[in-house]
Amino acid sequence: MFISGSNSCSQSSLGMERLPVEVVGNILSWLRAARDVVIASTTCRKWREACRNHLHTLSFNSNDWSVNHDLTTSRLEIIITQTIFQTAGLQCLSIFMDGVDEFSAAPVIAWLMYTRDTLRELHYNVRTSPNVNIIEKSGRQKLEVLALAHNSITGIEPSYQKFPCLKSLSLSYVSISALDLSLLLTACPKLEILALVKLEIAMSDAQATMELSSPTLKELYVETISLDKFLLEADSLEKLHLKDCPLECFELIGKGTLRVLKIDDVSVVHLDIGENTENLEVVDVSNFTMIWPKFFHMISKSSKLRRLRLWSVVFDDEDEVVDVETLSDCFPQLSHLSLSYDLRAEVLLYGLQGSSHLANLVVLELGWTVITDFFSEWVAGLLERCPDLKKLVIYGVVSEAKTPEECHILANFTSSIVSLMRKYMHVDVQFEYE
Repeated sequence: MFISGSNSCSQSSLGMERLPVEVVGNILSWLRAARDVVIASTTCRKWREACRNHLHTLSFNSNDWSVNHDLTTSRLEIIITQTIFQTAGLQCLSIFMDGVDEFSAAPVIAWLMYTRDTLRELHYNVRTSPNVNIIEKSGRQKLEVLALAHNSITGIEPSYQKFPCLKSLSLSYVSISALDLSLLLTACPKLEILALVKLEIAMSDAQATMELSSPTLKELYVETISLDKFLLEADSLEKLHLKDCPLECFELIGKGTLRVLKIDDVSVVHLDIGENTENLEVVDVSNFTMIWPKFFHMISKSSKLRRLRLWSVVFDDEDEVVDVETLSDCFPQLSHLSLSYDLRAEVLLYGLQGSSHLANLVVLELGWTVITDFFSEWVAGLLERCPDLKKLVIYGVVSEAKTPEECHILANFTSSIVSLMRKYMHVDVQFEYE
């Protein structure tokens, strides 16, 4: 048994030795974590050579290195410096040092300058003293992806700080002026993806206004940014996601390329996504107060709409309702529908009037916060309008302490749903309770 095991190990080692050094470099790159790469590279001479000449991806994460009495911040700087300087063609570098004391600016600049000629992707979350101007150090190179966090950006010069290859830009917890952000986009002629998360935006006047323009931008994600006016000019925009943003006005100027619109917990007085919404395929709105006729007017021409989600939506007028007849006429390709809002019973049931069907609907999601006797009637009415429905998901909130009346209502609802399940045996019915 011992001899057999030895032969097996020898054959395994021989197999690894036969691997081309470039393949070994790819294997090490898949490890990503610098700690694992360093350990693996000590295996043999070939692996050290692969790490030096063929490693293209490296990630330093504070969770992988315990900074304590044995490993100080300065020691961690040395380890990162030594590891990076032992590579020759790094293409993807990730440095995430959350909860670690500030690094010195000098070694950070050295890392960036050493890798700038080959780097395609940089994920940078390092607090330094003094602050390092990442935009200045990373510009005019081959960078395609740049993600910055917990940094400040000042003094953008588009004529000098160009990013000719950059396609994806993410800024999180970054301090930047509205003007510098606009200039930064100008310096990225091929930008397709932009994410702005919890920015600290400096304004030049009393009104918080931001105007951005990008002819190539396809996806925009904005989270926790407070503005009076947000004006976006993007002729190629396909996906727009606004989350947790108090805005007075949001206006999109484009050529009608938008396919996905997501609005989550946004407070906005004036919302304008343009008149050309023919290409919209997904509309997902949650935790939002809307004037339904005005919002519906914006999306009413979206004949390609496949998914419509109105979740925890509050209508500005209590008599407003989303009726099946209108959905059927305007969105003939609708396959997924999700509705959850509190309305008076007569208004809720009014939306079931007419005889049109949602012919292509296969998934229906319905929710309530306070269950009533009319909810099951609404569910039944909607099921009658969906002849090809395959899946029904019911979401609800169930409190621990219930009055006898609430228990009675819940019992009646359960009985009604059981009857519906027997009637529509081809429909997969699921329940999600909070």
